[in-house]
Amino acid sequence: MSHTTLLALDGLTCGHCVKRVKEALEQRQDVQQAEVSLNEARVTGDAAAEALIATVEQAGYHASQQDNARPKPEPLTASESQLAADNPSIPAQADAAAGHSSFSPQAAAADSAALATQADEAAENYQLLIDGMSCASCVSRVEKALAQVAGVQQARVNLAERSALVIGSPQPQALVAAVTAAGYGAEVIGDESERREKQQSSARQAMRRFSWQSALALALGVPLMVYGLFGDNMMLTTSNRSGWLVIGALTLLVMVVAGGHFYRSAWRSLLNRSATMDTLVALGTLAAWLYSISVNLWPDFFPAAARHLYYEASAMIIGLINLGHALEQRARQRSSKALERLLDLTPATARVVTADGEKTVALSEVQLGMVLRLATGDRVPVDGAITEGEAWLDESMLTGEPLPLQKSAGAALHAGTLVQDGSVLFRANAIGKNTTLSRIIQLVRQAQSSKPAIGQLADRISAVFVPVVVTIALFSAAVWYFFGPQPSLVYMLVIATTVLIIACPCALGLATPMSIIAGVGRAAEFGVLVRDADALQRASELDTLVFDKTGTLTQGAPQVTQIVTFNGFSEAEVLRWAAALEQGSSHPLAKAIRDRAGEMALPESSQFRTLRGMGVSAQLEGQPMLLGNAALLAQQQIGAEQAASLADEQAANGATPVFLAVAGQLAGLLAIRDPLRKESVSALQRLHGLGYQLIMLTGDNEITANAIAREAGLDRVIAGVLPDGKAAAIKQLQQAGHKVAMVGDGINDAPALAQADVGIAMGGGSDVAIETAAITLMRHDLHSVVDALAIAKATLRNMKQNLLGAFIYNALAIPVAAGVLWPLTGTLLSPVIAGAAMALSSITVVSNANRLLRYQPPGA
Repeated sequence: MSHTTLLALDGLTCGHCVKRVKEALEQRQDVQQAEVSLNEARVTGDAAAEALIATVEQAGYHASQQDNARPKPEPLTASESQLAADNPSIPAQADAAAGHSSFSPQAAAADSAALATQADEAAENYQLLIDGMSCASCVSRVEKALAQVAGVQQARVNLAERSALVIGSPQPQALVAAVTAAGYGAEVIGDESERREKQQSSARQAMRRFSWQSALALALGVPLMVYGLFGDNMMLTTSNRSGWLVIGALTLLVMVVAGGHFYRSAWRSLLNRSATMDTLVALGTLAAWLYSISVNLWPDFFPAAARHLYYEASAMIIGLINLGHALEQRARQRSSKALERLLDLTPATARVVTADGEKTVALSEVQLGMVLRLATGDRVPVDGAITEGEAWLDESMLTGEPLPLQKSAGAALHAGTLVQDGSVLFRANAIGKNTTLSRIIQLVRQAQSSKPAIGQLADRISAVFVPVVVTIALFSAAVWYFFGPQPSLVYMLVIATTVLIIACPCALGLATPMSIIAGVGRAAEFGVLVRDADALQRASELDTLVFDKTGTLTQGAPQVTQIVTFNGFSEAEVLRWAAALEQGSSHPLAKAIRDRAGEMALPESSQFRTLRGMGVSAQLEGQPMLLGNAALLAQQQIGAEQAASLADEQAANGATPVFLAVAGQLAGLLAIRDPLRKESVSALQRLHGLGYQLIMLTGDNEITANAIAREAGLDRVIAGVLPDGKAAAIKQLQQAGHKVAMVGDGINDAPALAQADVGIAMGGGSDVAIETAAITLMRHDLHSVVDALAIAKATLRNMKQNLLGAFIYNALAIPVAAGVLWPLTGTLLSPVIAGAAMALSSITVVSNANRLLRYQPPGA
């Protein structure tokens, strides 16, 4: 019997996730319909809840059954609706010029629901600084601990930054308790500024600690190693026994002081019945020291050939690994520079205007509705609207546009932008985490904490990696003890210690997050906001780019591109009369004519009439005038033969011809069109050069669309399509085997953006655009599309290099450490060399990821 099952969903972050879950559910034969949002699914059919949950899990997300249905998300609030209405990238007017509207209630409803849901989710984000993590195994353990806390929807742990981002509505104390119970330290951070301050302080302290610990251990280990190479070969004799006992005590002191954190972490892991990188280090160094001290104390129990001491190995391994951590810490600090620069845009104080005068207050004290003053050189502290005054503002941090904008009363201001000249009063409309800049910072933070599908492979391996390595070490030691040459006890110790040390999964744990942090940060510097790492991976696999026409390829507003006069009339007369006839009209074509007329003095009209579907008529300056299309002139029997060929030519080029007749004579022809953005052709040429198929998808008529496509150099046109039809067109391309990105304005293209493999919103810095797509371009410039795709490919390439390097390192290092080269070379890998190799592998991964910080997209 058919029934409806309500599932709570976890892990969905964008429209692509929604689409993936919906398709997975509807592919089941026992499912009739599935309505999916970011946080729940309403499934109608015969399927059992357990089967549906399993399907969602197979799609890569999490689900649980809900007993009571939650209300659907409310539509946009009044402020959100106004914000959407004020968004300059809405191209409905321009499409109306061609007789079509690119906005539909369905698209608005889809976008409103997505915005409401996202806003609901984004309202409860918790940042934690995690202490004690050392490898990918630690990440897995902390994530599991956080995920089990009541109210947690999603937990993302970042090894590279030693931090966690938790989405949901848990109790902060419960989060800290869960991490503590897992064997680590945690602290909840209130905002980005506090996080940065504490993280930087922690990083500096860690680097100093690792540096002196490394120096202490190497100060003992290096002389011992040199003495072993050129002295008595580290063999215990009756004459040097007392001296080596002193060295053994000193080594133990160094292990406790310089390497105590390894042993404490290993002990906590043991109590939690798990194992990490620190477990391997602790086992290896303790095994070497215990063997050496046993030989030192009870030499008679060991054959003469087995009385080799390995104090230097314990000291050198601790010294080298601490040195690696110090260098890695310093390199990691560079990776978040982009985010730090965003944080630096927010001023610490603001000038509030009250009845008693002006006073400077901390930014945290600014409240909604307060009136604030800005002067030349100030950075805007919060979002708001100007109430008095005029100023020029540099908004390049949001839009990428280098030229300052003049703003006066009623204009919107965004936090972080710079007042270049002037002074204004403005009212605070959004504060704290609700400002545009804060939302951008939060988006970058979430993306840097996310994991792509390729990165999840490392997580799965790391979950079993350490126990497997311990097993390999024990098995190798047993083989060498029973079948190896004499002294077998010594060979067994060397093999076990070397395998344990060289196999530490530091590089594996850092491979993905370091690339993501650097790549997402570099993208932000180019004005490209990435919602999550999965979007970067999908963007690197695209072969087809689909563009909305109006406002994306074109400027988004019709303009008068040509005026041709006839029968002795001047261009100024034709323009002045046409603008006068269009006074008071809200039609996009009328606005284009008025804009072209500018500040001209326009005559008053009388006997004004609207001629439906054809144009308008009126008396101007004592003469009857008509303004409209060719059908209007034909109806009034006004000859337009001399302009017919020109009108046809303009129409073929995508322009709308508008005729002006004065006293029964043709006076002029105005060609009106929505011209291409100035960078469209060059940006599309760059994309063609990179091998992408370029398609235009528009609701405009085919003639206009083809004209624009020829001018822009597109491969294909799909015209006359409404917003819901756009999503269907994207789906057809996907069914043909293409990986598709949809590039639109982020509002009226919501269905197509959600359907595409990657939705790319031309944002212009608006809040609405930031919330809609997997990738948002803060600069309304098609070159940003090229930059975004190039950075996505570079990031994935870097990630693959890191993962491949980490896998190859472990795949080759472990067998070599186990002694497979002994039959060929007669030598074994030293535990000291193993420690150096392990530290070097981590440094190599971090350094390779930091190359992304200097990456320049081709042609940029």
